[in-house]
Amino acid sequence: MLEAGDTLPDVNLVDIDGAAFSLARYKGKPLIVYFYPKADTPGCTTEAKDFTELMAEFAKAGVPVVGVSKDKPAKLAKFRDKYDLKVVLASDEEGGVCEAFGTWVEKSMYGRKYMGIARATFLVGADGVIARVWPKVKVKGHAAEVLEAVKALG
Repeated sequence: MLEAGDTLPDVNLVDIDGAAFSLARYKGKPLIVYFYPKADTPGCTTEAKDFTELMAEFAKAGVPVVGVSKDKPAKLAKFRDKYDLKVVLASDEEGGVCEAFGTWVEKSMYGRKYMGIARATFLVGADGVIARVWPKVKVKGHAAEVLEAVKALG
């Protein structure tokens, strides 16, 4: 997994309309990129709603928030509309972005091993260098903790 001090990878995602975009479009301003396993599941919904509730404060700080999963763009559009989400939702169906960030990992549930997205958040500085990483996110209170880190970044 990428760590603080690493450079933001030059990777492409797909937005909810199916259009490709690069994280490089945010160059010159801080950025939050968070990875979540699957849209419209309890933990992922709570996390997206918590970030949405704080979007005015993230916007005031000039920091966009991008949520990344391997869900198809159409599913992300339904997810956004169902909960009136304000974060940018991006699809990484091919998994290249998850690989680049190191969030595509082996998981285990009920003794069964499988590959999946590790819930993780990256705070990237305006210089394109990762300032902070939350590698094993616990959803409750996480968005507020990220906002405090943004404020401390200046």
